[in-house]
Amino acid sequence: MKRVTIYDVAKEAGVSLATVSRVINGSPVVKGPTRDRVQAAVDKLGYKPNAIAQGLALQKSTTIGLVVPEASFTYTGQIINGLIDVAKIYNYNIMLHTLTAGISDLNSVIEEIIKSHVDGVIIYNDKMSTDNLEALSSYHIPIVIIGNQIKGDRICSVFVDIRKAVFELASKYLEEGKTNISIIQDRKNSYSCSQMVAGAKDAFAAKGLEFSGFLEIPAEARTSYAFLSKWFADHKYDLMIGNRDSQAMAIVNAARENGISVPDDMEVVCVIDTKYNSMMRPQISSFSIPSYDLGAVSMRVMTKMLQDEAYANQIIELSYLFTPRQTTKN
Repeated sequence: MKRVTIYDVAKEAGVSLATVSRVINGSPVVKGPTRDRVQAAVDKLGYKPNAIAQGLALQKSTTIGLVVPEASFTYTGQIINGLIDVAKIYNYNIMLHTLTAGISDLNSVIEEIIKSHVDGVIIYNDKMSTDNLEALSSYHIPIVIIGNQIKGDRICSVFVDIRKAVFELASKYLEEGKTNISIIQDRKNSYSCSQMVAGAKDAFAAKGLEFSGFLEIPAEARTSYAFLSKWFADHKYDLMIGNRDSQAMAIVNAARENGISVPDDMEVVCVIDTKYNSMMRPQISSFSIPSYDLGAVSMRVMTKMLQDEAYANQIIELSYLFTPRQTTKN
């Protein structure tokens, strides 16, 4: 089937290409019967405007670049869903780019995206450095960061306060006299892990104590499970916290194999869970992080930044909820 073009619409409606372009792009210049005639031709022929051509007419591409780490697809699926749903409402297209650890550099990826003339960039990445931030600010394009509390020139961030969440959890256990609390390293999510440790340190400091329960995984250990299978032979905690549910599952399995009952001998909590948690027995107690909302709010913030620069430089915090399940006693 022959592809319908703007030329076909102009011929059908008996108007110029410029008139069709104005109608498609919402210009108020064309009014009354002419606009109705063009719209009737569009409907009759089933014409679908090319997003790139539309963008050129509007001096916009109607496209937003989205950058996510390749290793985080399980968790970011809901973030992407929320983002795309809002993008559809405001007629934006999403151009997805992935970061692969040790292979792709964030700044290089951003430069490639901007060369494609996107209107803005949304980034989910927990390894942002000061150098990254300075580089991003130099692009003079709206940028929204998901997951980090970052503020800069034309940069907004949407996040959940992981530090506060772990602070509240650790404080509860300390009130119960349970001080043997550990946080296991997540090598794939260094920023989130650092926030978890900071929250635990805050809770211990509030009690006049010092937190020393950060458990760093040796470089030679390929996985959390491989390390913990040996570690639990002579170590046990009141509470162990992992960042991801997959890591918490490794904690539970390694503990069981070493005769440690969960939750009777040791309680386990993860910060971020996915659909896989519902398949696990016992199910992991976790924080309900509104991942869909992180994406939806980030895209809405982006649309506001594109319309009004007053929205730039905002930090937006979303709430969380602790959900006790079978790996904690209450």
